[in-house]
Amino acid sequence: MSDVSLSKIENMIYVIRGQRVMLDSDLAELYEVETRQLNRQVKRNILRFPEDFMFQLTSDEFRDIQKIQDKTVQYGGQRKNPHAFTENGVAMLSSVLNSDNAILVNIAIIRIFTKLRSFLLLEKGLNERMSRLESGTNKIFKVVFERLDAIEHVIDTKLPSTKKKIGLKNE
Repeated sequence: MSDVSLSKIENMIYVIRGQRVMLDSDLAELYEVETRQLNRQVKRNILRFPEDFMFQLTSDEFRDIQKIQDKTVQYGGQRKNPHAFTENGVAMLSSVLNSDNAILVNIAIIRIFTKLRSFLLLEKGLNERMSRLESGTNKIFKVVFERLDAIEHVIDTKLPSTKKKIGLKNE
């Protein structure tokens, strides 16, 4: 798969119900089969696709996807809401679709999911480092301000008050 295809695959991954998924019609396009053929193969092997591998979108979820990518023309004639396949579901598709193209596409998709997972782990690591840095900085500033307060208190008690009051005199 070329880099253009990989970026195309990345744009076909959505986050729905807190999971990264791909839609049946997008997968069918990549596998170069009709969506109904892909869904027919899935239906014939439904035991391979539990709820955490594949689920059907609600009407609201489907409308949200249409708004994101403006794919109303592509999905215009559908009678049912599309199926969404998780990373595991996409991997399971390779056992259902037995063409050379399906194997190559599956490999590319799994690589993209793996790359996304590594980016998320990197982001998590950076967030943890920033939190530790912030915590350390807060502790340092707390110590600095406590010492400044102590120094100010010592100065106030040792020096006589020779300050003149500023303002209007009350007579």
